[in-house]
Amino acid sequence: MSALPAAPRPAFVPHRPVLLPRHERVARWAWVQRETAAHSEPSEASTQVATLELSTPEDTANLVLVLAERQAGGELWVRVRLPILPNGSTGWVPRAALGGYTFVHTHLIVDRSHLRATLYRDGRPVFTAPVGVGTPEAPTPAGEFYIRDRLGGFGNPFYGPLAFGTSARSAVLTDWPGGGFVGIHGTNEPQLIPGHISHGCVRLRNADILALGRLMPVGTPVSIR
Repeated sequence: MSALPAAPRPAFVPHRPVLLPRHERVARWAWVQRETAAHSEPSEASTQVATLELSTPEDTANLVLVLAERQAGGELWVRVRLPILPNGSTGWVPRAALGGYTFVHTHLIVDRSHLRATLYRDGRPVFTAPVGVGTPEAPTPAGEFYIRDRLGGFGNPFYGPLAFGTSARSAVLTDWPGGGFVGIHGTNEPQLIPGHISHGCVRLRNADILALGRLMPVGTPVSIR
């Protein structure tokens, strides 16, 4: 009599969640599912520092970059980067106010001294291009930010074919519509790049912003140095 065939191995075996390896270069973000207050500490009793709304000033769905998690008072809280002044602000929101996590392996570095932007994926450069940044009177702010949205179809060639909205805000032009958010976009004046030419936004030549658009998803962390 021949032996019975071995039982097939299951296609998926669940395991307990584990922390990401320390060398893993991954960031995570989540959609804002309901309007909620951001607090200075993971507690409803702590100071409210901002309000997370469902939409951005560009009328796109709002998202936040998640920095940490903490269990407090029987509820899971997350620390997020906030798109408010002063730049670099963070706050704690209930995990239940956000949607599921999306992970990104990209990180954009904008070097204001060398007038160059470089996109990294898992720590390796995959894109680099010269840029225009803010003038001394209206500088591009330094700090840690993230890509909030992606916009196209502009009727005005000034912005080029594509733009990314960031969480960075101008500390000078606070009376701009929407509060002076810094964008990364194309241009109809490519001859000015590289240079200190903008009111705080980061400008790329149109071919470069389109190339970047094929590589950089929303939620990508942005470091402006």
